[in-house]
Amino acid sequence: MINITNEFPPRLSTLKPAPILPESERKGLTKKETAADHPTWCPGCGDFSVLALYFKLIEKRAIWHEKITTVAGIGCSSRFPYFVQGHGVHFIHGRALPFATGLSLTRPDLHVFVFGGDGDAFSIGGNHLTHAARKNIKMTYVIMDNQVYGLTKKQTSPTSPLGFKSKTDMWGAIDHPINPVKQLVSAGATFIARTTSTNPKHVLEMMEAAMDHDGFSVIQCLSECVEFFEGAFDSANPRKGGAFTEVPADHDKTDEFAAYKLAAEPFPGKFGIHYQVQRETKNKLEADITGKAREKFKGLEDWQILQRNFDRMK
Repeated sequence: MINITNEFPPRLSTLKPAPILPESERKGLTKKETAADHPTWCPGCGDFSVLALYFKLIEKRAIWHEKITTVAGIGCSSRFPYFVQGHGVHFIHGRALPFATGLSLTRPDLHVFVFGGDGDAFSIGGNHLTHAARKNIKMTYVIMDNQVYGLTKKQTSPTSPLGFKSKTDMWGAIDHPINPVKQLVSAGATFIARTTSTNPKHVLEMMEAAMDHDGFSVIQCLSECVEFFEGAFDSANPRKGGAFTEVPADHDKTDEFAAYKLAAEPFPGKFGIHYQVQRETKNKLEADITGKAREKFKGLEDWQILQRNFDRMK
């Protein structure tokens, strides 16, 4: 940021850097300060709730504009970067995680948030999800699962339940849906949580816990598509006769088998943190490799480093 005098055009000699406020004097941004374009989702879409809580997280954790990092793929939920005033990328279908990986590894001062849907995450992006999980990249991936391809107007998705009638399965889905928690545990994710957009307080709690985790954290958030799969998550909504049941207090979050057992329960299952362990991140491991490599060239000029590399090839 720069301060500009009344002179126009300003001379370079009159441009002075704006003072940088100490972090203790900076206040958390309000929703008004972080909201960009008006969301274009269908009225009643669960994604509105998730976006509102992302704004609340930014304010509560005092994440300033230069630190907001929002990445998404393709789909209804992947429009997030358009609606947030900060650094954001609307990347190609299923490829949000590779892009976010580059950001996370090169900018350790940022906490990267990735947003996507069940199709973007588990179908075309499924391979990238597996490798981001096993590498334990430090970031948070919020998957808004509506069990249908909503943007392209009602096709069966990887999480659509058996019998779901869509444009691609007019007779009813016959392919067994994936179990996100089971898949993520086996892939190596170190933080896995479930929540639903109809419980805002819980969504924010899961976002905060995921942000505090040092590793690859994933939140599966049930987010109803009122246009193409209305009532899909009524069983998880007490206001519609369902039940919101949290993960038992005695559940061992570090036990893979316990996480599998919990994930195997009938839909809608339990909500909360299913699995969380600490394992060295790729961020730290690569930083250690880079640090050791730099030690070999400590005190040398750039041209001397380049010359050494040339000499090695002789």
